[in-house]
Amino acid sequence: MAISDKDISYSDLKALLTKSNKGLLVVDVRTKEEVDRGHIPGSIHIPVDTVESALALDPAEFQAKYGVPKPPLDTPELVFHCQMGRRGGVATDKARGLGFQKAVNYAGGYQEWSEKEG
Repeated sequence: MAISDKDISYSDLKALLTKSNKGLLVVDVRTKEEVDRGHIPGSIHIPVDTVESALALDPAEFQAKYGVPKPPLDTPELVFHCQMGRRGGVATDKARGLGFQKAVNYAGGYQEWSEKEG
């Protein structure tokens, strides 16, 4: 399967998560109900319809709301994901539209993650 420059595979995400990457931000854009059923360790929850407003916050507001530093526009490790890939792709496009040019979508989503981790 060809992966575009906007997508990241399970193995690539797993590698990023295991190398104790301080700059990595994994954003779960699913609903709260979906997140409550399970999530990728270390991810933060920003529902897809609030991604643009969240990324528009100033760094202090972002930190206060989400408990992590706001990523810089040139961050190479900003990963969005949802359950199966579609909403993560929408969020990635929104982030790229705001200037986060290296944002990527974990196309397999939580469904693939839970199958491979389970």
